[in-house]
Amino acid sequence: MEFSLILEKSILVLILTAITLGIATYLTYGERKVAAFLQDRLGPNRAGIFGIFQPLADAGKMFFKEELIPKNAEKWLFILGPGIAMVTACITSAVIPWGGDLILGGRTISLQVADVDIGILYIMGIVSVGVYGIMIGGWASNNKYSLYGAIRASSQMISYELAMGLALIAVIMMSGDLSLRHIVDEQSGWHGMKWNIFFQPLGFIIFFTCALAETNRAPFDLPECETELIGGYHTEYSSMKLGFYLFAEYINMFISSAVMACIYLGGYNFPGMDAAWFSTHPNWLSMIEVGVMFAKVSFFIFCFMWIRWTLPRFRYDQLMHLGWKGLIPLAIANMVITGGWMLLFGK
Repeated sequence: MEFSLILEKSILVLILTAITLGIATYLTYGERKVAAFLQDRLGPNRAGIFGIFQPLADAGKMFFKEELIPKNAEKWLFILGPGIAMVTACITSAVIPWGGDLILGGRTISLQVADVDIGILYIMGIVSVGVYGIMIGGWASNNKYSLYGAIRASSQMISYELAMGLALIAVIMMSGDLSLRHIVDEQSGWHGMKWNIFFQPLGFIIFFTCALAETNRAPFDLPECETELIGGYHTEYSSMKLGFYLFAEYINMFISSAVMACIYLGGYNFPGMDAAWFSTHPNWLSMIEVGVMFAKVSFFIFCFMWIRWTLPRFRYDQLMHLGWKGLIPLAIANMVITGGWMLLFGK
């Protein structure tokens, strides 16, 4: 029994890793196509039909490109930095429920690697570790622009983690649990439409803004501000080490979208799912739930890209003022209002 469980989880981890890396690869293509659409251009259109093989060409270029390590760099830390960034980005997905249970060969298989009681705490902890990959890479490069970018990234991510955590507390107060599976299942009422975004609209806006800052996406891309810092913390990187940093950013965007879908948009819940439960085979329902989950994730990814190619970059002082003087007080107020509402009217 234990061997079967380990085998199931191992297969799920391999599938999830392959999907995550594949999505991160083609998000580069999607972003260039979205940017082209918003700017009335064509975008990649030569490598295959509609440029569909462009990400493979880019990946091949980065894989075979000459790898350079600066003479005065801390070699092992220079190598370790992108590895930490990539690993922390990938393992965050372990606690995300991607759909309902599958029934295969008389066994019930959960579409979640680990349903731990502290799922949200696990995500916040891994996100906090991720900043070390950026900080180590920037410092080990022995380049002042890389170091400035790393310092910006660390202070930015630490600042916005506070508001993000406070926004999550309001959701935890409502659900009474830190498990992502429980939070998703709590939103299955109202025929699959009892989503937390209707109860926590301010918390959602705060969390989404913090997610933009945590993933270093525009208009909060100050750590890699090309006009000031050349390329920021990965200025000295080349080949697949640079690719790891770029991949980690897109994986973080994908995982952030999945977390927001689970916490605020009901995860794999969809309108009318309770009626479908009686008329559809459980496995087909699970596949529909997976499709719904990825549709919500795709919506958030498009929003990330839309914002990047629409809004100008903040100044750094504006970024910090927004985090400390704007979002944190709003998140505290949202938490107090949620507590008062629960005290007066119940859950």
